[in-house]
Amino acid sequence: MNEIIFSSFLRAILAFILLMLLARLMGKKLISQMTFFDFIVGVTIGSVTASGFVLTGSNSLISGIVILITISFMTVLTGLMQLQSNPWKKLLSSEPIVAIENGKIVEENLKKERLNIPELMLLLRKKNIFNIADVEFALLETDGSLSVLPKSQKQPVTPSDLNISSTYKGLTKDIIIDREVMHENLADAHLDESWLGEQLRQRGINSPKEVFYAGLDTQGYLFVSMKRKREEKPGKYGIE
Repeated sequence: MNEIIFSSFLRAILAFILLMLLARLMGKKLISQMTFFDFIVGVTIGSVTASGFVLTGSNSLISGIVILITISFMTVLTGLMQLQSNPWKKLLSSEPIVAIENGKIVEENLKKERLNIPELMLLLRKKNIFNIADVEFALLETDGSLSVLPKSQKQPVTPSDLNISSTYKGLTKDIIIDREVMHENLADAHLDESWLGEQLRQRGINSPKEVFYAGLDTQGYLFVSMKRKREEKPGKYGIE
């Protein structure tokens, strides 16, 4: 019994370490641009690891339980280690990689992450950048996404650039969701059901039960989307 538990414990740790090393070796591109081939590679690695480390030897219930508990523990331990400032943090968490710096492609970093130019252009297009000459900085984040800072002359003009004052726009408060009034949000906006009822009556609505969604913006405008009746076809929502 003790031999089975110890053997399963060691195989689980080896499987966890191997998968982590292989994931780091394949780089961030695997999770940001997963193709059909990448998917097959990932499944194959998992299957090989399982058959080589986990399923070898006894397949008893005790062995399976020990392996699942050990892998879960290693996952939690890894997460805790990433929160601490120690040498393991950099190894486990990785760091953003500079892909473009001062308008120039950092070739050695692309090679390090096994990212070629067409793939870099694909990530840029997802950021609505179609000309690499428009980019000042680009960082390949730890989750595989690309953060882009366009050159100053290519950035959208903002009201502050033109010295134009603008009104504040915050989050919309949900007032009605699927016929249910959000009383807490209504009170947070310093309003009550009497106000809500009056707003609905102005729109020809007799009850919140007729409303699918209503939201209040920071300017005090109430957006109302009616609940579609059974006999109505899609596209006939009463929306204001």
